Amino acid sequence: MRHRLLSLLAGLVLGLTAPAVAGLAVAGPVDTLPSDVATGYQPPASVGRVRREAMIPMRDGVRLHTVIVMKPGARDAPLVMERTPYGADGASARPLSPLDAELVDDGYIRVWQDVRGRYRSEGTYVTNRPLSGPLNPTGIDHATDAADTLDWLVRNVPEANGRVGVIGGSYAGFTALMATLSGHPALKAAVPVNPMVDVWMGDDWFHHGAFRQITLPVLPILMAGRQGAPPAGGGVELYAHMLELGSAGAFMRRYGLDRFPMARRFVAHPAYDAFWQAQALDRLLAAHPIRTPMLLVGGLYDEQDQYGAPAVFRALAPLDRDRRVHLLLGPWAHMGVFGDGSGLGVFRFEEDTAARARCETIKPFLDAHLKTGAPSAALAPITSYAMGGGWRRSEAIPEATWPLYLRAGGRLSAGPPESGEPARDDYVSDPARPVPVIARPFFFGSRTDGWKTSLVADQRFAAQRPDVLTYVTEPLDRPVRIFGRTQVELFAASTGADADFVVKLIDVHPDGMDDPALAGYQAPIAMDIFRGRYRRGFDRPEPLTPGRTEAFRFALPMADHVVGKGHRIMVQIQSSWFPVYDRNPQTWVADIFNAPPEAYRKATQSVAHTPAHPSAVRLPVAAE
Repeated sequence: MRHRLLSLLAGLVLGLTAPAVAGLAVAGPVDTLPSDVATGYQPPASVGRVRREAMIPMRDGVRLHTVIVMKPGARDAPLVMERTPYGADGASARPLSPLDAELVDDGYIRVWQDVRGRYRSEGTYVTNRPLSGPLNPTGIDHATDAADTLDWLVRNVPEANGRVGVIGGSYAGFTALMATLSGHPALKAAVPVNPMVDVWMGDDWFHHGAFRQITLPVLPILMAGRQGAPPAGGGVELYAHMLELGSAGAFMRRYGLDRFPMARRFVAHPAYDAFWQAQALDRLLAAHPIRTPMLLVGGLYDEQDQYGAPAVFRALAPLDRDRRVHLLLGPWAHMGVFGDGSGLGVFRFEEDTAARARCETIKPFLDAHLKTGAPSAALAPITSYAMGGGWRRSEAIPEATWPLYLRAGGRLSAGPPESGEPARDDYVSDPARPVPVIARPFFFGSRTDGWKTSLVADQRFAAQRPDVLTYVTEPLDRPVRIFGRTQVELFAASTGADADFVVKLIDVHPDGMDDPALAGYQAPIAMDIFRGRYRRGFDRPEPLTPGRTEAFRFALPMADHVVGKGHRIMVQIQSSWFPVYDRNPQTWVADIFNAPPEAYRKATQSVAHTPAHPSAVRLPVAAE
């Protein structure tokens, strides 16, 4: 009895002192103002547009949020679908891109879909979800989701003509390619723009084994919940910040990125092992008979996904007997074909190159394959804009057969080295002072983000450094069009147990240019990096033997560039490209992601140019 009484008294005291609980009336003010939050609000369709939403069921019961936009009165209309991880609501509600507006105005039905696990779609999000197979035993992938969506669209959109095209850039370019693997009969055209294709060899995550740590800040955008989060490290000068933190792994831990499974996969798979090889879309597409007509779109100066579109074209062109596969290349950075193509960096063009590409190539391609009774687009296999030369139509990409040899005294010549010349050039690579990608400062995700135009940035800042070698030709007596992938054959040695080599092919403008901004400008043609431990196989990392001269062979990205008469061709060589790429410690560290500070050491790199070791770049030169 005494125990029960004490319990009642304790409850009374708590009731008098604790906040009110639900359902218990208390004295005092009560907030009765109605909320300003509009529950379930979605932006209305743009003026002159009909907007519908659907939760489309997939074969496993998961429903994917889909937005359908058309103009009033549409009929017998082709559909163009984009499957995106960046939000279908936002894509459909913001001011439509020029291409979207033109498509809808011309009677197309535009469709956006949140990929599974993102924004308002159900299910589990997996970054670049692999095709069903050893890496994905679920039987659910982007090909099956695309097929199930196409089934639903042709049955449930009465205004449609039953013919569907897929389009999208970057990640959505990847999903567009994956859709073609479905083999769905309603899929009649695909326009993958800057697609993620092989994220180890040359797209987002690695380039020839060097980790692109610039992608780490974007992980929260894709992976922090269904709608993402702001980028990590935004607003700071990344060169200094990443240098202070040390390794890519330290940056991950500083911002909690090591919690993301994708970041842990980077660390677990630093080499080009079966994990990456099985996901290389150019290989997958070549292994499957693809009947869908395809227009691959690439930016020649795409700072993020420069590799993918040309790689798929190279894989499919030998199999393309019916000329179903086309390649469109323009002077654009990432996703530039969707915006203003009248210039890039300091360069200004005679027209809006992106608008012309949309009007004269992309739209006619879609019309020909999706519109009822439309004429053929009559496209060449390759339509490209040669920097310094304008638009070109080509049947094929030439092989890299025109050699330029590194010579003593910083010369670059068509003739190989001769006996008796100095045998090598040396430079000291110091991880504490890495060569920047652009002249500092380097910011990410801001108005001063120079990364976006880094592949056309003046390279004079680098040529002035003692840790950058330069080799240059005499002024050209005629224009030379470099069209394709330059092959690098570098013979080099290091005092370290590992080394990176960055090779840049550059157009050196004359000092007397009419435009003062271009006088003496060192304009990149193609540039890339190679991690030395992979010289004998991208799946077989091996340490260097200090002092031993070895061959480092790799290809530079696709280029289309006319080096004008009176210009000179330059090659720059260096051993860091920071902060876009992680630093090589230059000692043997199995896990560079988590290399300790003491592992980073100076090394002397020696580039050979002798008859026995004729370092050279081989150019793909097209007839003009």
